[in-house]
Amino acid sequence: MFSYSQNDLYCEQVPLADLAARTGTPVYVYSSQTLLDNYRAYDEAFGDLPHTVCYAVKANSSLGVLALLAKAGAGFDIVSGGELFRVLRAGGDPAKVVFSGVGKTAAEVEYALSNGIHSFNCESEAELALIDALAGRLGVKAGFSIRVNPDVDAATHPYISTGLSQHKFGIAMADAAAVYERARRLPNLSAEGVSCHIGSQMLDPAPILEAVDRVLAMAAALGAQGDHIRHVDLGGGLGVAYQPGEKTPAIGSFIESLKARLRRSGLAVMVEPGRSIAAPAGVLLTRVLYRKKNGTKEFVIVDAAMNDLIRPALYKAHHEVIPVRRNTLPPITADVVGPVCETGDFLARDRHMANVMPGDFLAVCTAGAYGFVQSSNYNSRPRAPEVLVEGAAWRVIRQRETYEDLVKAETR
Repeated sequence: MFSYSQNDLYCEQVPLADLAARTGTPVYVYSSQTLLDNYRAYDEAFGDLPHTVCYAVKANSSLGVLALLAKAGAGFDIVSGGELFRVLRAGGDPAKVVFSGVGKTAAEVEYALSNGIHSFNCESEAELALIDALAGRLGVKAGFSIRVNPDVDAATHPYISTGLSQHKFGIAMADAAAVYERARRLPNLSAEGVSCHIGSQMLDPAPILEAVDRVLAMAAALGAQGDHIRHVDLGGGLGVAYQPGEKTPAIGSFIESLKARLRRSGLAVMVEPGRSIAAPAGVLLTRVLYRKKNGTKEFVIVDAAMNDLIRPALYKAHHEVIPVRRNTLPPITADVVGPVCETGDFLARDRHMANVMPGDFLAVCTAGAYGFVQSSNYNSRPRAPEVLVEGAAWRVIRQRETYEDLVKAETR
């Protein structure tokens, strides 16, 4: 919930210029109201249809964010043992946790089984065999879904598309029925569902609906062959608007398009949204250090860098960059760049933007997902703090790292 009042940018009821001055920059700032509104948009749209909204922890794994969503009743989609540790530390219910990912280790599987998670989304027969063996050793029955690969083009960035046959994810749909049949012979497994996730940042829901139809058909076929399928896991992937005027599917209308299909199936549903909950809820605040010209090229040099927000360098991603305090100067066209010693260190290129001066603050928008979680200490830069805003109050939910933090796990 970010908006201008007069010429000052606010997060809920907190003026961001004041917050930046007190915390220093760069700093990530999250709106608790936006996080909850986006989670509830999913949860409430399903109505009385049996469902679990499992927030994708990889989007933003801050304990403060996870605790907020856990209190609201969210489940969680995890892809590592570390993410499960974070969910449990934040007060999440392990019975609402689903474990996805292609490379689960034995230690991670055992950790998940010991904590009583809901189920695993499995991506190979070797993984099924490992889970069966470890569940037998612990004397438990492990629920699982096979993540099927429907060979549907998500029409998104190739690095975040996951549903085609050449991708590492899932088991080909043509092979999945035979894998379920062989899994029935494994005594410590229970086939609970069918899972699918075809990609991220999808602005057109049509590919998702195509994949859903294929998954529901497979679930019906599996039921006919004797598997007691209880749910379908439809993954996440709904996109957000990174640029002004970009059209995105509304969460509520997207869920409505699913409900008729799901009611006919008689199955419960899981969804795993991450970006669409967290991205609009966060900004990265940064201070302008210098203005510079190389010939006709204009640069705005700021104190945030690719180590703080790598998406522009990694994906050529667009994030709006707006002034925290608006002025009446004519706009400029410039690159917004950071201090890291890489030409690829930029937050925006050839951007028509506010005419800001050294000392001014900028907000890099839609940075609540895949922002801090992908940050690093490259160039020995301490990672930024994270702040959670709740109405007129705010609190630091992760302290800024110090130089001592950079070397605390090292020896010489």
